[in-house]
Amino acid sequence: MSHHEPTDRRGSTGGREPPGRRQYAPVSPPVALTIAGSDSGGGAGIQADLKTMEAHGAFGTSVVTATTAQNTVGVHDVHVLPIDHIAAQYDAVIDDFAPAAVKTGMLATADVIETVVDCLAAFEGSVVVDPVMVAATGDRLLSEAAETAYDALIERATLLTPNVDEAEILTGSTVDSPEAAAAAGETLVEQGADAALVKGGHIAGDRVVDTLVVADGDKIQTERFSHPRVDTEATHGSGCTLSSAIAARLAAGESLHDAVAAGVAFMERAVRYGIDVGNGPGSVHHLVGLRERAERVDAGAAADQFANRLAVGEFDAIAPVDGFACIAATPYSESAAELVGSGRTSADTADTVDVGGDSTLADGLLALREHDPTLRVAVRCRLDNAVDDAIGSLAWPKPVLLAAGEETGQSPADTRNNGVPFLARSEPEGQSVSVVLAAPDVDTAIERLASLSVVVSS
Repeated sequence: MSHHEPTDRRGSTGGREPPGRRQYAPVSPPVALTIAGSDSGGGAGIQADLKTMEAHGAFGTSVVTATTAQNTVGVHDVHVLPIDHIAAQYDAVIDDFAPAAVKTGMLATADVIETVVDCLAAFEGSVVVDPVMVAATGDRLLSEAAETAYDALIERATLLTPNVDEAEILTGSTVDSPEAAAAAGETLVEQGADAALVKGGHIAGDRVVDTLVVADGDKIQTERFSHPRVDTEATHGSGCTLSSAIAARLAAGESLHDAVAAGVAFMERAVRYGIDVGNGPGSVHHLVGLRERAERVDAGAAADQFANRLAVGEFDAIAPVDGFACIAATPYSESAAELVGSGRTSADTADTVDVGGDSTLADGLLALREHDPTLRVAVRCRLDNAVDDAIGSLAWPKPVLLAAGEETGQSPADTRNNGVPFLARSEPEGQSVSVVLAAPDVDTAIERLASLSVVVSS
C-alpha cells in the first residue's frame, strides 16, 4: 500500500508553496450524449445518465425531451418539450462536441421519436436505444400511439436494451424465460437493430439472466449474462443507468461485447449497494464503482491500523503458526482484488502486502459479507481444540466452511449473533486449519480477538 505525503491547509505536499499561477493540465475524456427525459427525483432519466457516464469516464452531454414531476413513489406529471427545442438542443451539442456514442431514453411521443431519428440520420457513432415505455413503478412513459414510431429508431440502434415489458410491446410476444428473451432479441434484430440486450430482471427466478443477441452477418449470435438476484425492489433508474454505462464504454472504444459485459456486472453492484432515499423503493447506485475505488484509501488505513495492533504480540495464544494476516474491505467490495491486506511476520513487525492479501482470508471475508455486508475487516486465527472450545463457551456462531460466492450449507437463521455469522472455517492447501474472524471495524475485531484470547489462555 502506498503512503501519502502529509498535506498542509493549502493542499501542497511537504510544505512546498505552490507557484502564483499553475500550468493548465486538462484531460480529454470521450464524449457521450443522452437524449432523454428529466427525473426530478434524481434516480433515473437525464440525472441518472449523466452521473453514470461521468462514473464510467465519459463527459456527458444532454438533450432533454421532457420534464417529469417524479419521485421514488411514482410519476405525477409529464411535460413534453417542443420538438423544435429538442432539435435545437441536439444541434447545439453536435456543433460544439464530438459525441462518440448516443443513448436515448424517455421520448414520450411519436413526434419526439421522429425528431430524434431525424437528428441521428447523420450521426456516425454508436447509438444505444433504451425504449423507455413503462416505469418500474408501473407508470406509462410512452403514449401507445407512439409505439410504432420506434420502428425507425430500432433500425438506427447499435444496441437496443428493452426490459421484458418493453420487449413484449415491441415484438408482440410473451417473454417469460431466457429462451423467450432470446427469441424476442432475434425478432428485434430482424426488425433492424444491430444487437438487442433483453434484460431479465422481470423474469422469475433466483438468478437474473440478461440475453444479448447480435447480428453477425447472416448469423445470429446469442450470449447470456447471469448473476444472483439481489433481494430488493429498489431498482429505480436501473434501465437508464445500464444503457448509459454501455454507451459511455462504447464512447471510449470498447467492443459491444465488453461494454455490455462490464455494464451488466456494474449494474449488479449498483443494485446491491443501492441508494436508500425517498419513501418508495430506492434508487440504484450510479457511482458505485467510483465510490468503491475511492473507499480503498480508508480500507488501506484500516488494514494498516489492524496490522499494527496485531503486531504487539497480545494475541499470540490464537495466532497461526505463520503469523496473523488481516484484510479490509470497502463498503462495496465484491472481489479479492478490491480488498486491502496487511500481515506480520513476527510480533515486532507489520508488513503491508498486495491488494487482495491472503487468498483464503479474502474468500472468507467475501463469503461472510454475503450474510452481512457491514463486515469490513477480517483476520485469520489458529483453529484447534482449545480455540474451538473457547468459541463455544463465548456462544459465538460455529465456524462454517465457506467459499466466496457459495452457500454455507447453514442458513443465517441457524447461527447465533442475531442470525449473522462472523466466523468462517479456513482450510488452505498445505497450511494448518484456521478460522476467519470478521467484524464491522477494527475496534470490534480487536474486542473479539481479546475475548477469544482470554478464554484460550485461561
